[in-house]
Amino acid sequence: MTVDNSYGMTYARHLDDVDNLRGFRQKFLVEDPELIYVDGNSLGRLPRATRELIRGVVEHQWGERLIRSWNEGWFELPERVGAKLSKLIGAQEDEVIMADSTSVNLFKLALAALRFQSGRTKIITDDLNFPSDLYILQSVVELAGAACQLVVVPSQDGIHGDISGLKLAVDDKTALLTLSHTAFKSGYTYDMVAVTELAHRAGALMLWDTSHSVGAMPIDLGQSAVDMAIGCSYKYLNGGPGAPAFLYVRRDLQDQIGNPISGWMGQKNPFDFDLTYQPTTGLRRFLSGTPPILSLAASEIGIDMLLEAGVDNIRAKSIQQSEYFIKMWENNLSHLDFILKSPRDPSRRGSHVTLGHPEGWRINRALIEDKKVIPDFRRPDNIRLGFAPLYNSFADVYEVSESLLEVVEKGLYEKYLEELPEVT
Repeated sequence: MTVDNSYGMTYARHLDDVDNLRGFRQKFLVEDPELIYVDGNSLGRLPRATRELIRGVVEHQWGERLIRSWNEGWFELPERVGAKLSKLIGAQEDEVIMADSTSVNLFKLALAALRFQSGRTKIITDDLNFPSDLYILQSVVELAGAACQLVVVPSQDGIHGDISGLKLAVDDKTALLTLSHTAFKSGYTYDMVAVTELAHRAGALMLWDTSHSVGAMPIDLGQSAVDMAIGCSYKYLNGGPGAPAFLYVRRDLQDQIGNPISGWMGQKNPFDFDLTYQPTTGLRRFLSGTPPILSLAASEIGIDMLLEAGVDNIRAKSIQQSEYFIKMWENNLSHLDFILKSPRDPSRRGSHVTLGHPEGWRINRALIEDKKVIPDFRRPDNIRLGFAPLYNSFADVYEVSESLLEVVEKGLYEKYLEELPEVT
């Protein structure tokens, strides 16, 4: 089959020349300019400014100021960073706070919702949701009692969410509908407004996991009338490995629902050391233990960069990059048993594109070891290509396509074993 070169490197470089975000790449640490990193949907690159910030936090705030730093900014840090993040997700500043991990925040909010919705016993989700979210929800219904149940609505094709199935599942016994806004495997993105309205028509609360959306596309929790949301900060927000997550609770709900993991940071007067827990008002009641100051501080730089770039600009480039890649898949890769396992409609697709292939894992290995291209792999056959508009160029996108073509046509993957390591 003849390879279509009309979208080749000359075209990619032209797109890079007119890219209004091209200057942001130099703000990230790129130690090896030959390495093409398309795994920003799992772990974002390190912003250069983060190194200097952390040095200052360690050497000055911790090293010199010591415990005095709690009264010099540390105590308010979860709220201050959350207030910045609120601008990326269409929330009010006092509706977002940084706390714990995504899983812990999901547990807190899901159990709080189930307790708040007295008489309602069902939590609805789907099988496109991140497995860890399902594990948490299973624990929530187990703790809530025998009458409670988790209903998992299956996708019909493993790519798109089943709206009709959700409509059938959500009823007057449903306490909570909770979904990943963008599915971790396929990149399918739900219509947040329509699905939230579906939940509300039945009297259910809506909780979104925005981990694969935040920082890559506009999100408007306020205009969508969302009740609760969570998300991580180490993917497109570039907060670093294990950076703390965030949670959002609609302002009028904050004092109505309780934090099931009550801790001293959510206590009304934590330094009174009263033996009886009394939650403080507002979103701070959803804090539990002491925040991880070093990683929390590191998360701020990535958020600042996204605000500077503008999330609409980021989304426009993300769509342009993924459409470019899919066009090259159609022209040059589809005949090599690569299957598109992401939505074709860009309005229903996040910032990563997934290709399936019977030799997916070994192709993934060959990309990393032979072509210096780092994607990631999800069982059984999914090669995920996460395009992060702040640092991925259009030339990167072209090179990824060419590398996939060469790995298969030359059989470079054949020398690798099929056994998977612990982390893929």
